[in-house]
Amino acid sequence: MPIKPDYTIHGDKCHYGWNRSIEPVVKVSPGSILEIEAVDAGGGQITSDSTLEDVKNIDFDRVNPVTGPVYVDGVEPGDALKVTILSLKPSGWGWSAVIPGFGLLADQFEEPALHIWKYDPISLAPAPYLKGATVPLKPFPGTIGVAPAPEGDHSVVNPRRVGGNMDTRDLSEGTVLCLPVEVPGALLSLGDAHAAQGDGEVCGTAIESPMHVTVKLEVTKGMNLRFPRFSTPGPVSRHFDEKGYDVTTGIGPDLMESARAAVSDMVDLIADRHGYSRAEAYMLCSVCADLRISEIVDAPDWIVSFYFPKVVFA
Repeated sequence: MPIKPDYTIHGDKCHYGWNRSIEPVVKVSPGSILEIEAVDAGGGQITSDSTLEDVKNIDFDRVNPVTGPVYVDGVEPGDALKVTILSLKPSGWGWSAVIPGFGLLADQFEEPALHIWKYDPISLAPAPYLKGATVPLKPFPGTIGVAPAPEGDHSVVNPRRVGGNMDTRDLSEGTVLCLPVEVPGALLSLGDAHAAQGDGEVCGTAIESPMHVTVKLEVTKGMNLRFPRFSTPGPVSRHFDEKGYDVTTGIGPDLMESARAAVSDMVDLIADRHGYSRAEAYMLCSVCADLRISEIVDAPDWIVSFYFPKVVFA
């Protein structure tokens, strides 16, 4: 049965960056249900008809717009804003790109690349990619957070103590997210919706896809969280687990360098095995493969693993 929201907020009510002084678009009571239109990470600069020229000309002052903010009555600093993600209505199209200067392997990819995705927004059947690959979908809002306490403008690109650009795939339907509150009313905004993403979003983009996100907002008084926390309604990777994984690793004293090594080797493996360019393999890894810390106690070297789901080529 469709969920009837108490409020609907359209994508034209978006802003670029966090600022506690932004006027709320709506004030709501705890327990309210809101349907929020999440604009894609490009802010409309990439469309279903875009070419590489659009990637080259991206205006970074217009990326990652978030819709809001929403003022929740009675919420004070030290409380936690409890956000239950009730449902997501994807648009049926999205994009992934290699953007020069951005991503985990930016030094290896100096030229832009772009893939436009089409998928069924009702069935959410795996989205077709190049050379017969299909990517299982799991929609979620990549950016969801509340306003930070310091005055002035703050970038929306990086995550923060109060949430923000978390790009965490498991913040999907049914998940309950608790955000530390630093300002009265919390001032929730969200955006940057994804149809699919691997843990790490290694090339810097997922399947960037506009969609409507319905959430319920509640408050837990005096929770005094250090950082966000969330609870999922069930297993988190069933859509990938069925056929097992190919795994590359990076080993050394620097977790970031080990992550780079593991991803670079997987890009080479996928490109060589399936006839992709390295950029095509890199984008595919970004939307479905997962970075994991496999070992972090046996000093002085740690292991980072990169899991690519075999179901993509099944």
